[in-house]
Amino acid sequence: MKTSNPLVSIILPIYNSELYLKEAIDSVLQQTYSNWELIAINDGSNDTSEQIVQSYTDPRIQYHYQSNAGVSSARNMGLANMKGDFFCFLDADDYLPPNSIESRLAVFEEDSSIEFVDGVVLFKDSNLQQTLKTYEPHFNGNPFSNLTRLNEACFFGNTWMIKKIETKEYLFIDGLTHGEDLCFYLSFSQTGSYSFVKEPVLWYRQSTTSAMTNISALEKGYHYIYSYANQLGATKADLSYLKNRIRRIVFLSYLFNAKSPFKAIQSLFSHFS
Repeated sequence: MKTSNPLVSIILPIYNSELYLKEAIDSVLQQTYSNWELIAINDGSNDTSEQIVQSYTDPRIQYHYQSNAGVSSARNMGLANMKGDFFCFLDADDYLPPNSIESRLAVFEEDSSIEFVDGVVLFKDSNLQQTLKTYEPHFNGNPFSNLTRLNEACFFGNTWMIKKIETKEYLFIDGLTHGEDLCFYLSFSQTGSYSFVKEPVLWYRQSTTSAMTNISALEKGYHYIYSYANQLGATKADLSYLKNRIRRIVFLSYLFNAKSPFKAIQSLFSHFS
């Protein structure tokens, strides 16, 4: 059944985000679709992020504060306070192109069986002027197996718009610093259909920092993903594929990013549980 003018919740975690925060909020205000709520969660910032958010008077913008507990905790606060029929995420250094919400909602309106809608992501420079590369999803159907296999056909990061189903729990795993996005999607995607739009839904500001700077934490995160997918009942074939993908990714990360050939070889014999 179609829902007329549904409310869309946009969850915006903030931590010392003063440099780009105004651009992120303005990108929401400039959406062609107007029935949204922006839930901004300040995760213990000590810069001017709070003043930036509170300078806006639009009643659709909510502001929440918590002591610093990490991005997963901040997103969970947003999830706990959202009232939308659909929801999505926006990081404070990224930007929603004007048709981001409306284009994805149109897919839900066309097919009530769809539960997750993604779209094209443009990787931008720090000034959002130059497009460095493009991510394009290319999958329709239930995404659980593809997520387990780390398949980029339906997974970039927090770019899905999700139809809220009352019988499902939406919760990030607190304390997980690598792979938290993927585990979040895995937790509720064993049922439900995924689709996408062929236009940009996010401008992703390319950062000079990367998870690759801490390969050990990255490796632990991948092992947690394997364990979590196993707990959720992923097939032996998918788990075997995942194990080989993880070993390859971690091996190459140690070899070329950390410049540590011994750890690279050691990672090939790591134990999975």
